[in-house]
Amino acid sequence: MDIADLFDVLDALHSADTPCWVAGGWGVDVLVGRHTREHRDVDLALDATREEAALEALASLGYRMETDQRPARAELAADGSRWVDLHPVVFDAEGVGRQADLQGGCFLYPRGAFTIGRLEGRVIPCLSASQQLTFRKGYVLRDVDHHDIALLQGLNESPTAR
Repeated sequence: MDIADLFDVLDALHSADTPCWVAGGWGVDVLVGRHTREHRDVDLALDATREEAALEALASLGYRMETDQRPARAELAADGSRWVDLHPVVFDAEGVGRQADLQGGCFLYPRGAFTIGRLEGRVIPCLSASQQLTFRKGYVLRDVDHHDIALLQGLNESPTAR
């Protein structure tokens, strides 16, 4: 998935009034402000109340359901090796989010989990460095995870860390 595909997805979701935050590898790139590696997909934390609108917006770009594990996640695919991994988040009155996991529990998104980053001059909502580090625990890390963790840890050590 290239940067043009990422921007197309974000534009479609914005036009559909669907709040989302870039996570995963693209989320790291958004935080550091540059494209650092290749990405198979874009991971998006998504306001669960707008999930159907998001699916319709992505369908207009040719995305179709590939893996339906809702309410935990939905993976969509489109021609040209384009993938979107949606993570529906339910927010409470205080703005704390919860995403179902596949074992019946949930992932927690505290209020500080959300920030903005920039990529190619665009301001993009994304998950914070600390939240992304939290989500990179509890599984066998791949080379891309080690790459992302090093960048995220560098952000956390910086005086202007997000």
